[in-house]
Amino acid sequence: MIQLLRKTVLPLLLLVSFYNFKSFADQTNPFSVEYPSIIVAKVKQTITIKTNASFIDQIKSDQLQILINGNNTTYEIEDSNLKLKYKFTQKEVVQIQIGEFADTIEINPIPLWLSILPPLIAILMALFFKEVLLALFIGLFTGTLIIYSYKGTSIFIAFFKAIFAISDTYVINSVHDSGHISIIVFSMLIGSMVTLISRNGGMQGIVNILSRFANTAKSGQLVTWFLGVLIFFDDYANTLVVGNTMRPVTDRLKVSREKLAYIVDSTAAPVASVAMITTWIGIELSYIQSATVQINVSESPYSIFLNSLPSRFYPFFTLIFMLFLIYKGKDYGPMYKAEKLARQNHISSQDSNIQSSNGDNELEMAADITPKWYNAGIPILIVILGTLAGLLYTGWDASVWADTSLGFGKKLSHVIGASDSYSALLWSSLSAVLAAVALTLGQKIMSLQETSDSLLKGFKTMLTAILILILAWALADITKDLHTADFISNILISVNIAPQLLPALTFVLAAVIAFSTGSSWGTMAILYPLILPASWHLSHSFGMIDMESMNIFYITVSAILAGSVLGDHCSPISDTTILSSLASSCNHIEHVRTQLPYALTVGAVSIFVGLIPAAYGVPYWIIFPVGILSLYLIVHFFGKKVENK
Repeated sequence: MIQLLRKTVLPLLLLVSFYNFKSFADQTNPFSVEYPSIIVAKVKQTITIKTNASFIDQIKSDQLQILINGNNTTYEIEDSNLKLKYKFTQKEVVQIQIGEFADTIEINPIPLWLSILPPLIAILMALFFKEVLLALFIGLFTGTLIIYSYKGTSIFIAFFKAIFAISDTYVINSVHDSGHISIIVFSMLIGSMVTLISRNGGMQGIVNILSRFANTAKSGQLVTWFLGVLIFFDDYANTLVVGNTMRPVTDRLKVSREKLAYIVDSTAAPVASVAMITTWIGIELSYIQSATVQINVSESPYSIFLNSLPSRFYPFFTLIFMLFLIYKGKDYGPMYKAEKLARQNHISSQDSNIQSSNGDNELEMAADITPKWYNAGIPILIVILGTLAGLLYTGWDASVWADTSLGFGKKLSHVIGASDSYSALLWSSLSAVLAAVALTLGQKIMSLQETSDSLLKGFKTMLTAILILILAWALADITKDLHTADFISNILISVNIAPQLLPALTFVLAAVIAFSTGSSWGTMAILYPLILPASWHLSHSFGMIDMESMNIFYITVSAILAGSVLGDHCSPISDTTILSSLASSCNHIEHVRTQLPYALTVGAVSIFVGLIPAAYGVPYWIIFPVGILSLYLIVHFFGKKVENK
């Protein structure tokens, strides 16, 4: 019996005693520390200290100091937790001490310079090997391998963890975002609508009408440009509607898919970024406000937006540059080659790839159907007008509309700026699909089975582009976790320059970040709160008065946005660039390769003729004529005539 007690009860008592001792120890330990899951060197990151209310009261009463490696540090209190900011520099033993208690851990941060490798490898592979999906996957794998290699695991273990992290972390997170899901569903609905209105003869009917105005390659491009400017309120809707609508027209007129994709891409964001009633307004005003709060500027964000409009040279110059290319019938670089091939009955230099990836054979009109323009015109108008109505509905604010101090334009801009653009796009696209189905079945153009098959085939045509979008978003998350933007910013901001040169440098910085991350909005989110206060303080440090400093401030606001649009245009991992290729059924890498020289040309003119002279006080009424003349001369002397049949 004693032996049984010794073997059963005593171990149980020891276990209970150990448990009680552990519980007592836990109770005497007043805090626990949580470090970021991914720690990058030379970037301030948040350390969370979890504790109880009584211990926080002691800290508030200055009875206890919070020390990191012996140095006093500032903190914020959030839900009984303490938030600390700390910059890890190298492999080190970090000790957090509060009173007599301490927490010690060895940290091995990821070197900041490694953060540039994932996007750089993805971009270079995409450009050299022309395989976007593989390039994006390898970029993702590079990023996750870097992360897990610095988490104390062997290279062999890190290799497999990197593969698993791509699927169960970054890819899942990219499609978990409600905005991303909205874009995917919107794209699929647009794809199904386009397939259906092509099969029921509606698209051919529109082509027949547009043929009256677009009967040459030049006029076809001009109509495309005009539609791109007309749909100004959202760049996603602009890209998908204009590209899908004009593709049959430009194909018939022997305009290359590359040229169509360029016009579609280069009217969408530039127009949306300068128009005063767009889905960009709300996000941009919030970014500007976050910067003005830091420097105590009393001017309203909307007023700053309006004052920055004249110096948004890249969007304005891009729209004008395209007109010169179309009017002169000239092109240069890779675009010239693509256009020459198109005039020789080769729609695209990568036509076979387009056919297999986008399913053009599914867009042929069904047999024995009379083309009627309204079978496509009504659904397309529903997308356009429905999106605008959705923006007004979701952003409606009675107090803004009742404010007599605001003009109609400002009221409308405030409402659309505060709207839910994703909901508006989903409502309008779904309504358009239902309208297309009703028109098809109501006129007995196709049976219910044929209509359903057309919708499903429309979904199928979007799958490749959606996969590219998902991987691009996942890669953007990698660059965010590795603080790629901080690495680029640190390099360029470290240069001590005159305030007048800051807008030009900011323009380049924004373009590089947008190119590397594939996100113009993400670039603006990073740079507005970072660069705008810096421009204000830099101007004053050089002895400028408030009026002069505000001029630099306005131009810097424009430079961030314009540079973001430029980098977005050039990046093969940008979602809008991908959507432009998708809507135009153009090989994606060919679109990037042919658009790049044009975007860089306009970017150079924007810097040397626009931003730098404007910062030195040259009036806009001089800058714009000189800039326009420069673009005309570039097209005239460097462009080669493409025969317009």
